[in-house]
Amino acid sequence: MSSSSVRSVTLLGSTGSIGTQAVDVLSRHRDRYRVTALSAGGAQPEMLAQQAVDLDVEVVAVSDEAAVPALRDHLSRLQTPGSRAIEVLSGPDAATTLAAGGSDVVLNGITGSVGLGPTLAALRSGSTLALANKESLVVGGPLVQAARVRPDQIVPVDSEHSAMAQSLRSGARHEVRRLVLTASGGPFRGWHRDDVKAVTVDQALDHPTWSMGPVVTINSATLVNKGLELIEAHLLFDVPVDDITVVVHPQSVVHSMVEFHDGSTIAQASPPDMRLPIALGLSWPERLDDVSTPCDWSRPVAWTFEPLDETLFGAVRLARQVAAAGATHPAVFNAANEECVAAFLEGRIGFLEIVETVERVVAEHESSSGVLTLDDVLAAETWARGRAREVLAER
Repeated sequence: MSSSSVRSVTLLGSTGSIGTQAVDVLSRHRDRYRVTALSAGGAQPEMLAQQAVDLDVEVVAVSDEAAVPALRDHLSRLQTPGSRAIEVLSGPDAATTLAAGGSDVVLNGITGSVGLGPTLAALRSGSTLALANKESLVVGGPLVQAARVRPDQIVPVDSEHSAMAQSLRSGARHEVRRLVLTASGGPFRGWHRDDVKAVTVDQALDHPTWSMGPVVTINSATLVNKGLELIEAHLLFDVPVDDITVVVHPQSVVHSMVEFHDGSTIAQASPPDMRLPIALGLSWPERLDDVSTPCDWSRPVAWTFEPLDETLFGAVRLARQVAAAGATHPAVFNAANEECVAAFLEGRIGFLEIVETVERVVAEHESSSGVLTLDDVLAAETWARGRAREVLAER
């Protein structure tokens, strides 16, 4: 990409884990990107203001309207006299408004299914969608697919799906036998079920290889995150769930693989650093220079792979069932899990009760027939959250 083809970028979820790393990438490649808009929840107005001033954006948005006074105050103190005024938007639809603005690239780093609206808006506006918000694709798969205006419009930012996208460039789609989705195994790999019953929130948040937000970290500990990623891979690459294998790779260096019909397996390897898939999401199909430190091939190293223990981690098995059921089942799976994770983080339920409760809620759900609509998804989510709360209250 030449300096004459600077890409405009809207960054959603800029103060989160993905967002802050994206800001780092964008700040080091100002000759290639112009950040026009930022959005965040509003819990860190000072950080958001600092990002907005440093990147010289035109508009910022917060979903929490109560955060606006603090955000404006920080902006006024950080901006120099005579600098351009930064527009401030607020409310639950503010990020969706930004996503519809027509930037060359919209990076959706929002956590949770609340990212569905911005995902649809970005696609309908014609922007390339660098998608880190897997939940929006999972819960609204058919809606997201229908919103595309070109087939290559979604570029995955999850490290696993970025690895698959890179590996898939080695052959034609009809040559693919299966996708191999790697998982670190989380902090409880190798534990017995009885031991996991008593784990604390702090233990579950202590991921061995990745630094992420609390919800994603708990999802990684339960392997719900891997279940969501399995559904995401199925939808992104149009590969049947039965042709997607999950393997445990504790070192998190091989981010995923593609096996071809001739027996070849192509893997993408790099030290665990989300800046690499973020950069590819912004620049795809090109690569930026010096984004991440590569593997050191001059030193001895060993990588291991092992099967997933689905007796302890039932979330992946459940995700396969959910993907096969389709319709609103994925939305129920995700929404019930979000409620259960919140309850676990607040100390109201045990670790194993997260997936147990999600499985019960999913089993009770009956999807409506016919063409899936956004109202169907939202209604299913509302039902799932309410039913999950009822089940948790019973405990």
